[in-house]
Amino acid sequence: MLDSRRFATFDFKGDVFGGVTTAIISLPLALAFGVASGAGAEAGLWGAILVGLFAALFGGSSTLISEPTGPMTVIMTAVLTSMMADYPETGMAMGFTVVMMAGAFQMLLGWLKLGKYVTLMPYSVVSGFMSGIGVILIILQLSPLLGSAAPAGGVSGTLAALPDTLANIQWRELLLGILTLSILFFLPKQYRKYVPAQLVALVAVTLFSVILFDTDSIRRIGEIPSGLPSLVLPHFNTEMFTKMVVDALVLGTLGCIDTLLTAVIGDSLTRKEHDSDKELRGQGLANMISGLFGALPGAGATMGTVTNIQVGARSPVSGIVRALVLAIVVLVAGGLTEPIPMAVLAGIAVYVGFNILDWSFLQRAHKVSLSGMAVMYGVMLLTVFVDLIAAVGLGVFISNIIIIEKLSREQTRQVKAISDSDNNDVPLTPDESAMLDQAQGKVLFFYLSGPMIFSVSKAISRQHARIADYEVMILDLSDVPMIDVTVGLALENAIKDANDAHCEVFLLCPNERTQEQLDKFQMMNLISEGNNCTSRKQALQAALEYIEAKA
Repeated sequence: MLDSRRFATFDFKGDVFGGVTTAIISLPLALAFGVASGAGAEAGLWGAILVGLFAALFGGSSTLISEPTGPMTVIMTAVLTSMMADYPETGMAMGFTVVMMAGAFQMLLGWLKLGKYVTLMPYSVVSGFMSGIGVILIILQLSPLLGSAAPAGGVSGTLAALPDTLANIQWRELLLGILTLSILFFLPKQYRKYVPAQLVALVAVTLFSVILFDTDSIRRIGEIPSGLPSLVLPHFNTEMFTKMVVDALVLGTLGCIDTLLTAVIGDSLTRKEHDSDKELRGQGLANMISGLFGALPGAGATMGTVTNIQVGARSPVSGIVRALVLAIVVLVAGGLTEPIPMAVLAGIAVYVGFNILDWSFLQRAHKVSLSGMAVMYGVMLLTVFVDLIAAVGLGVFISNIIIIEKLSREQTRQVKAISDSDNNDVPLTPDESAMLDQAQGKVLFFYLSGPMIFSVSKAISRQHARIADYEVMILDLSDVPMIDVTVGLALENAIKDANDAHCEVFLLCPNERTQEQLDKFQMMNLISEGNNCTSRKQALQAALEYIEAKA
């Protein structure tokens, strides 16, 4: 699985600098996501290390940075919360088993070469569920930001507990959270070039809290184990197996979408194309290993990837360097994270959630498309208050219905039936128009163009209802690249109706693919021998000869 060709673009300075820089960016995010998920800061750190390392080694993008992300953390939080609520002793192991299953699912998609299909969903749906995930991440951090432990029950539990949380605000922790958010939102751009805002907030506010507040007066991370993580063997529960499979599918699918969207952004900066199937296999392997060691799952991270490319990284070595730097921090300097306030990490997570929101589309959705806006907000609300599968499934379904309706209107205009050259918008030459007029209204020229899908079958039925008034029908499919089953059946009925009305049918279908589709319907058996023409002129000439012979 390791492709040495991806390392051919190695640039020592760019890749090493990219790895160190992205490690600095990853550190506060990994801590924040680990705490937010309920698995602990160490789970976030080791997730950043393991996912980043193995995705870099075995993925399909040279400069993609992989780590726990906001969307993946939101789903993982829900998984761990539900598992721990029902099975306090084994729930954590079951949650990480879900991570392993999600990784296996991602690898399967990669082996089946389905990577290119993962992101084939309407932008309004992607925008809706990503924005919904951003809202969830913000809501889940409200209690920690206000100085309380995160309540059980996810979004609904947090909102239900909000009155009590507001009545018991810990003002010191709220102050730290506000300071953190202030730095994240308002740190001048000229300083962000040299050091990430997240790291500035983490260090500055932590020092502020150490100087002004007693260690025990606010909630802090506490000691992080400095050794290697322990193995978490897969643990299954027959009663929860179905839920575990569903959670794994959700987590794996989200990871695929998150990763491949980020990979596309990376491609736009490097002018290179990633291998989506190989990337999914690499991400899947990375998540399986991460789950096996009790660490958070991850995906391609936009901020880290863009920074990595901008500072000069050219090969997967940057991702490897980043993982090694983080590993050194955890193994050697893990004690430095002990005084970090929980409110600071909550502030960082809120900032990430704010940035996940698709502000660009949210602000102009009403101007771009009302239907797209409705789908986007619907998916966002379903993501927040129901679940991601229902949101994406319903969003894709409604979007497809809207698209089909629009295509139907457009394609219906491409179904035309004429009997003379007056007001003719069928592409006939002057000679062909003259031949049609010569038939004196006895020939129905039935012209279709463009891809014919099921939505135009009614238009075909309406047009061929006029067949009984004519002696000849010319069915022109020369500009049809493909037909689906419903249209094929509609055309079959049109030919049968013509035969029942003693109307001779001439077929014009030079396209081999369309001809093959007609053969599958055995449609040629419904047409007289010799009536399969190769040009409009030939079909019109044959029609005139038929009319003359009949007369």
